[in-house]
Amino acid sequence: MTKKIVVVGGGLAGLVAAVVCAEAGAEVTLHEAHRTLGGRGRAIAGPYLVHEGAHVFYADGPHWAWLRERGLVDGLGRPAVRDYRMGFVRDGRMRLLPPAGFLRMMATGPRTAPVEMDFHTWASRSYGERTARVAANAISVVTYDADTGRLSAAFVWDLLRRVFAPRPPAVRWVVGGWQAVIDRLAARARDLGVRVELGSRVTALPGEPTIVATELSSARLLLGDDTLRWESGDCVMLDLAVRSARGDRFICWDLDDGGFHESYSMQDPTAAPQGETLFQIDMPIRRGESRAEATRRVEALADLAVPGWRERVTWRRSGAARHRTGALDLPGMTWRDRPAIDRGHGVFLAGDMVAAPGMRGEISVNSAITAARHALRVGEPAAR
Repeated sequence: MTKKIVVVGGGLAGLVAAVVCAEAGAEVTLHEAHRTLGGRGRAIAGPYLVHEGAHVFYADGPHWAWLRERGLVDGLGRPAVRDYRMGFVRDGRMRLLPPAGFLRMMATGPRTAPVEMDFHTWASRSYGERTARVAANAISVVTYDADTGRLSAAFVWDLLRRVFAPRPPAVRWVVGGWQAVIDRLAARARDLGVRVELGSRVTALPGEPTIVATELSSARLLLGDDTLRWESGDCVMLDLAVRSARGDRFICWDLDDGGFHESYSMQDPTAAPQGETLFQIDMPIRRGESRAEATRRVEALADLAVPGWRERVTWRRSGAARHRTGALDLPGMTWRDRPAIDRGHGVFLAGDMVAAPGMRGEISVNSAITAARHALRVGEPAAR
């Protein structure tokens, strides 16, 4: 008898879960409340490839292997050598290199850091308070937290080592961005026979094994479980298209405020019309800070990273993401302490703030694969 599985949510996690289940021969129905699939992985329509969420991949984890084996991340882009200009904002000025203390930390630091201690305290003891603050701001591009130093030292140090430690870089840019991957996932799901119901908001759990692949706030309501909460970040985003000019930087870290600037189009010419360059600039929102105040800071970073942008701008969009930028682990916590995937009674969670390893979207892929495997085993005799 064919197993029937329901997936609630058509974002990255939901699509991956649906594909895993369908590949195993299950009859899958996927419900998406919106009229389009993709969740925070989708891009806006139009000539500019602008995402609701993250747009890069790291090729050093199981999520990447799963996607690559299915041809879902084919077609990689990279910036031309002439465009690969980096920058680091320190003390209000654009510089070519980060401070020597930060470079020394990344070159000589240990493999692991303590779970129980906050990153700022741990890093200050070994490398000094200034270097600890710089390192926390450098990795804010991953945490979207204005006080990354308050998080678990183990959590932050692992992110820093993945992004900055000396080794062949693992970052990958897929031409067409996350939207291309979402489109391929959706096509694969349909080819495998997944029934996709758009504009379908689920308000009660069905009788079949169910994977809830939504934001935790939505999962709380559907499951009636107020414990489904976890720490996440807040940030403002400035998407900016300008007439191209020599000297524009491909990537820039704001070591003063934790902001981050990156081009979408230097590695993917399909992201903007010819003759234009598309950037996204992010800035973590400080506790008690208004969106307007954070936007002023993100525009100040744009002044440094894209000189003269106000006279060259062809298109812009501002946005904010509050408590929906992936899981953050406080001192004493690891990914294993997040809301469990297996909720009992044939219900499973998937998403970027549940108990699975990785960062941001990687957590969605890894948790979806685990949730799907659990759902496929519902009703099977327990292994002796």
